[in-house]
Amino acid sequence: MNLTVFFVVGLLVHIVFFMSIFDIYFTSPLVHGMTPQRVPLAPPAKRLVLFVADGLRADSLLQPNANGTRRAPYIRNIIEEMGSWGVSHTRVPTESRPGHVALIAGFYEDVSAVARGWKENPVEFDSVFNESRNTWCWGSPDILPMFAKGASGDHVYTHMYSAAMEDFAAKDASKLDTWVFDEVKAFFSSAKGNESMLAKLRQEQNVFFLHLLGIDTNGHAHRPMSSEYLKNVEIVDTGVEEVVSIVEDFFDNDGKTAYIFTSDHGMTNWGTHGAGHPSETLTPLVAWGAGVQGPQRVATQHFDDRYLPEWRLENVKRLDVSQADIAPLMSSLIGVPIPLNSVGILPLEYLNNSKVFKAESMYANSLQIMEQFKVKMAQKKDTTLSVLFTPYQLLTESKQLDFIQKARSLIQQGEYDEAISVCHAMIALATEGLTYYHTYDRFFLGCSVVLGFVGWTSYVVLIILKTHAGLRKPRTTSKAPGRIFFSVALGITLFLLVQASPWTYYIYCLLPVPIWYSVVKEAGTLSDLISSTPSLPLSKCFGYFLLVIPGIELLVVSFFYRATLTVGLAVLSGWPLFSHLYTKTKAWSLAWTLVCLLLAAFPMMPVVGREPSVTLMVHVALCAYVVSSTHSSLSQKQGLPLFNQLVSWMTLASLFVVPLMSSTRLFQRLLSISLSLVSTYLLLSTGHEALFPPVLSLLMFVWINLEQEATHTQGLCLQLSSFDFSDSIDITKIRQLKLDDIRRSYFFIFFIVTAFFGTGNIASINSFDPASVYCFLTVFNPFVMGALLMWKVIQLSHMHFFFLVKDYGSWLDIGTSISHYVIVMSMTIFLMLLSIVSHILTSRRIHVCRKMKMHFP
Repeated sequence: MNLTVFFVVGLLVHIVFFMSIFDIYFTSPLVHGMTPQRVPLAPPAKRLVLFVADGLRADSLLQPNANGTRRAPYIRNIIEEMGSWGVSHTRVPTESRPGHVALIAGFYEDVSAVARGWKENPVEFDSVFNESRNTWCWGSPDILPMFAKGASGDHVYTHMYSAAMEDFAAKDASKLDTWVFDEVKAFFSSAKGNESMLAKLRQEQNVFFLHLLGIDTNGHAHRPMSSEYLKNVEIVDTGVEEVVSIVEDFFDNDGKTAYIFTSDHGMTNWGTHGAGHPSETLTPLVAWGAGVQGPQRVATQHFDDRYLPEWRLENVKRLDVSQADIAPLMSSLIGVPIPLNSVGILPLEYLNNSKVFKAESMYANSLQIMEQFKVKMAQKKDTTLSVLFTPYQLLTESKQLDFIQKARSLIQQGEYDEAISVCHAMIALATEGLTYYHTYDRFFLGCSVVLGFVGWTSYVVLIILKTHAGLRKPRTTSKAPGRIFFSVALGITLFLLVQASPWTYYIYCLLPVPIWYSVVKEAGTLSDLISSTPSLPLSKCFGYFLLVIPGIELLVVSFFYRATLTVGLAVLSGWPLFSHLYTKTKAWSLAWTLVCLLLAAFPMMPVVGREPSVTLMVHVALCAYVVSSTHSSLSQKQGLPLFNQLVSWMTLASLFVVPLMSSTRLFQRLLSISLSLVSTYLLLSTGHEALFPPVLSLLMFVWINLEQEATHTQGLCLQLSSFDFSDSIDITKIRQLKLDDIRRSYFFIFFIVTAFFGTGNIASINSFDPASVYCFLTVFNPFVMGALLMWKVIQLSHMHFFFLVKDYGSWLDIGTSISHYVIVMSMTIFLMLLSIVSHILTSRRIHVCRKMKMHFP
């Protein structure tokens, strides 16, 4: 196959492999077509007021001030005297949109958003607002339109400030919250003189939603421990009190209003959110009013987070929930159907109602989740051949009916507690079943992709062996393989057609067919190799096996834990001893060991770029001046300037004193000092990473010389000056593959990964360009080595990272898993491109002034 065509085909294959993860891992779990479920009994509340303080941590609200005063006295009084409280445990990603969707719609993040944009939910969904009779919303233009857009009809009314007001540089971000409170006051004031509005407001099943963004904005701008953030908490507390007073007065204190105060996510001490730190996932939940249980006094209670003593709430019962549980709670309070896609479980302890009401509410909750399970199962059953369909055994159609009949019977018999227990069990099984059917095709598609990976790897290895192992096996002229593979492709197509599979499935399932057909056509190369290859020493083969398999695992782990690169470099440092090169060239062997160990220090050091190094930059500037000034002064016979001497000692002292105040940087500073004795290069840099490229380059230089010695040991004395790189020369006469090429390939890929992550990680790719490594490797024939390592080593990593792709966790976790996969794929494509370029550069004659330009003198 022509090299260019080979590259284009390989590129297309890898694009397909990359796109496959979005059909396998990142599909929406939401289904439609369920029957709404409602409680047949009268609800305790006519209306609900929902306060969401964006970015509010549980401790920021509940922990008293340093002087012992209450940070939010009104909400604190509600906890102790009027309602129920607890911690709402959010799930990653702890972002505004997913958090509000979980609160109001009852389901967690739709991972298909990773490929469709994270600003709006990628799939239409039901919500408490949509199921309400009317909902009025005030707040941010980033959140409110999402729920109005997904509502059927025209009963969700939004009042938003302009996006320009969301300014992190604003002097007072709390104005976002005061705007909301002022608008709510004005709304109820104007409604008193509007008969049509009065009629709407006095209807049942109404919701009022106040989205308060000021705390989140101040947290990002000033950090959660700042006075601005904590002052904003006080402003929100006062605003909530005023709104409650206005609402109660408007509805004549009829006792039919329920209130919920919570947050969509928390925030780290440094003002970020999105991951799973407790400061981001622990948010406050306070509920009071109609239908809500009042405070329950307890002697003691224990929680793993141990916040209760700090909050001084040990004797008021804490009722923790998952964030999605709040949606069914709101639905139960005002008597609307639970959102159709909700997976939340009604927290019964928050309800102040009869046992029959709680049992009926729990029964409706279980039916609502069961409806999702039924639709999901029916969809999968309709698109799967009956003989191949495997139902979820723990919840077959007969078992579903048994659960429903048993729960209904227990309620009718007055066995409410037992009925609630049966409903909980039904919800647990239905939730597991939803996951089962959502991932039903994952194994099938994964096998197709793996078949493609293995087939493509096998084909490329065979091509390499045929081209670079002296094999010229003619292609088979038999048409039988072609007919067989055509029949297989036709069968797969019909199979997918009958199952009404998406068009992308055809690509993933049919791609392995032509790949494996190409492998079969080249199978003669493998048999020729086996028959012509002399017997190899078993000990050496076993040794390389031990190197490659654990070595590949080490490379995979290094993407997550940089310190494993230190382990790898420490092992590689002993290569000259294992290979007996030390007896041939002691100097180069010793240099290899020392430089390997020196390079091994870098992955153990802090990640570059995590914090600004202003102090270190000052040191660098001073050192640069001192070096230049001192050199000039001494060359002019003027001696060492006193200022230079003082600065030198002060700079050196600061490198020891500063780490004592920040122990996390001690190792970094001490290593920087020790390395500065060897080279002044560090003094002209901004950190320890400046030494990484020269150390790595030095190791590459040593490697070249050691490999040269290794080829001499094998009786191969290669002189590049004697090579003729023209196309007419058969490259197999110059360089044949050897068993040592497996080791060389592994070394090569190991150093590339080290170059990427030696001073950083996936979230902090340092500025060092790994392409500089490649120029040291021409002596090994880059086409042979590059192709061999790509398909012999890195393809196995592809499958590792294919199975390590995450469809859960924070956007950072999900994005990191995708990035790992993309980096490995891109590395392969780039190395293939590099091989083509190197082949072109080493196979063309360059004539300068009608004279042939020689590569070497």
